Amino acid sequence: MRARLVTGILALVLLLAGCTGGGDPANGGRITLRFQSLAWQQESVAANKELVKEWNAAHPDVKVDYIQGSWDSVHDQLLTSFEGGEAPDIIHDASDDLADFAYGGYLADLRGLLSPRLKSDIPQRSWRTTTFGDGVYGVPFLQEPRVLVANATWLRKSGVRIPTPEHPWSWEEFQQVTKELSGDGRYGVAWPLKEPVSATLNLSLSAGGELFHRGVDGKVTVRFGASDQVVPRTIHDQANTDRSASPTTLGSGGSDTLPGFFGGKYAMVPLGFSYRQQIAQQAPKGFAWQVLPAPAGADGLAQGVSPQTLSIAADSPHKKEAAAFVDFLLRPRNMVRLALGDWMLPTGTRALKDPALHTAEDGWATGTALAAHLRSAPAQSVRGYPEWKDKVATPAFQEYYSGAIGLDDLRHRLEQDGNLVLARYQR
Repeated sequence: MRARLVTGILALVLLLAGCTGGGDPANGGRITLRFQSLAWQQESVAANKELVKEWNAAHPDVKVDYIQGSWDSVHDQLLTSFEGGEAPDIIHDASDDLADFAYGGYLADLRGLLSPRLKSDIPQRSWRTTTFGDGVYGVPFLQEPRVLVANATWLRKSGVRIPTPEHPWSWEEFQQVTKELSGDGRYGVAWPLKEPVSATLNLSLSAGGELFHRGVDGKVTVRFGASDQVVPRTIHDQANTDRSASPTTLGSGGSDTLPGFFGGKYAMVPLGFSYRQQIAQQAPKGFAWQVLPAPAGADGLAQGVSPQTLSIAADSPHKKEAAAFVDFLLRPRNMVRLALGDWMLPTGTRALKDPALHTAEDGWATGTALAAHLRSAPAQSVRGYPEWKDKVATPAFQEYYSGAIGLDDLRHRLEQDGNLVLARYQR
């Protein structure tokens, strides 16, 4: 009886120690945090590991273990780890993947955990990408606009007006330019639209497109109006009417277009800003390329983005320590290091001012000029978006861009079929 009582008291003491976030008794009270990073480019992985090493050297009582994750499987992997109680303390993800995890109670609300410096340094337009309901469930820290990567020699010889962030092309002018650049088996543009939904919706913000509309009851419905149609109609007409866009790249990923781009088959390729690293590394000797802003519409250069994020697991017993590590990782200079490693833009206003991000080389200055125009992606807080995207929107856009269906068919499928999917998540 006494042995059972002693055993029970010991178990209770250990339980209370775990609940209060104490360190591991077997490790001399030292706390260990698990940080799952999705960095994949060599420079980015190196920057993350160096920062973890610097933290560990300066914080002997709070050790961070670096865990390598993968963008290809992160959603399912995280869901499994959440449900199994094995989630890492600090989670690297993207803001458009957080909604279901936030509403499902898997992520910690960060409002009482973040430092005043970090909260004030990142603009509210970026914080909106990780705000769900009344809580904040991630720190947005890296972002990338979509840009036009162009064959500089081809454009210069053609005599077309070269756009700048101050004087961008309109969508109509962009379409006209691609027509002028096309002919003899060459195309003005190659759209890599293997994943067509986010590219289309995010660029449509420039034309005033919203697509998702939230009513007073909080429920979201899809309305594919005139502003939402500007960008998809431009892409469709380039590929099917003007023949100024290569039809063979519509089902390709961004990297798949680079051999043709280097080979002089396409004058321009719309890509995420971070693709510049691959281009800089793979471009043939003497190949001149430049970064141009994406076309502007009624709302100027506005673009939707889903920044990379750092979140803390709701089940982590060391939330304060995890938040301190996030704060260290995202100090302005460290944020610059992460941005340079990923060839992306930091969200922090102080980091964005760093001279290293304002050079003309590799188009950095063009990218930083677009940072103020980046907005929360349209689907950011829409529950059920992953299913709507995979089952409805992706096949519908793919068929429209290939010319298999018309604009009315696209609208019907996005609205009618899409709203049936979203309704299941909003009951």
